[in-house]
Amino acid sequence: MAAKASTHFGKTHAASTRAVEDPAWVRFILIGLALSFAAVFLLLPLVNVLVQAFSKGLKPFWAALIEPDTLAAIRLTLAAAAIAVPVNLIFGVAASWAIAKFEFRGKSFLITLIDLPFSISPVVSGLMFVLLFGSKGLFGPILESHDIRIIFALPGIVLATIFVTFPFIARELIPIMQAQGVEQEQAALTLGASGWQTFWHVTLPSVKWGLLYGVILCNARAMGEFGAVSVVSGNIAGLTDTIPLRVEKLYNEYNGQAAFAVASLLALLALATLALKTALEMKIEHDYKQALKTPPPGDEKPGGT
Repeated sequence: MAAKASTHFGKTHAASTRAVEDPAWVRFILIGLALSFAAVFLLLPLVNVLVQAFSKGLKPFWAALIEPDTLAAIRLTLAAAAIAVPVNLIFGVAASWAIAKFEFRGKSFLITLIDLPFSISPVVSGLMFVLLFGSKGLFGPILESHDIRIIFALPGIVLATIFVTFPFIARELIPIMQAQGVEQEQAALTLGASGWQTFWHVTLPSVKWGLLYGVILCNARAMGEFGAVSVVSGNIAGLTDTIPLRVEKLYNEYNGQAAFAVASLLALLALATLALKTALEMKIEHDYKQALKTPPPGDEKPGGT
C-alpha cells in the first residue's frame, strides 16, 4: 500500500511539474502580453500626465500649483486624509484583533460589513450620506436646528473618505493575525501581562509591517478618492474642492496644462506609494528568509569537546 501511495505521489508530482514547464515561446508570449498590458494601461497614462504637466515649462507648472484654489484643495485633501487614516487605523486594528483572536456572535456579519465599501459604488456611498445628513435628509432638520453642517463641508468629505477607505487596514491585518494564532498572546497573559501589555509588546510588533502597508494603501486611496467626495462636497472652489475635484474643474475649464500639473501630484503620490509598497515587501521577504535561517531556541548543536 505504501509503495502504491508513493508511486501515485510521484506521478502526481511529475504531472504538476510538467504542467508548469511550458515551452519558451509560450512563456515569452504570456510575459509579453502582461508587460504590454501594464505599459499601455498603467505606465503610458502615468508618463503622459507628467509630460503634459511640464509641457509649457517649470514656471507654468509651479504657477498652477501655487494658485490659491489649488492650495486650498491640497490643504483640504491633506486634512481629510489626516482625519480618515487614523480613524481607520484604530478601527482596523480593533476589528482585526477581535476577528482573528476571538469567537463571538455576529463575527461573519462584521466581516461582511468591512467588505461592504468594496461592493458599493463610491457615488452611491456619497449619495447615502446626502440622504442622511443633507438639508432634506433624515437628520438634516436636526442638524440645521443646531447649526451643524456636514454635507458640502469638511465633515461630509471626511465621512465619505472614511467609508471608501474603511476596509484597507483591517483587510491587511486580519489574515496576518489569523495566521499567527493566539499562542503568543496566551503565553503573555499566563506570565502575568495585562491585555494592553500583550497587545503593545506581543501583537503589534508581529503585525507592524502589515499595518504600515495597510496605512500606505489607505492614505493613497483617501487622497485620490473622487466619486464619493464629489457628491458630498458641492465642488465649491477654494472651500470644498479636493485635489481630484480640482483636476476635473481645471480640465472642464479647458486649462489642460494646469489640470495635468495638479494631477501630477496624485501621480507622484502613486509612485511614492508603489515605492513604499515595494520596499515593505522586500523587507518582509528579507525578514522571512532570516527567520528560516535562524534555528529555533534549543535546536543549536552543542559544541564538541
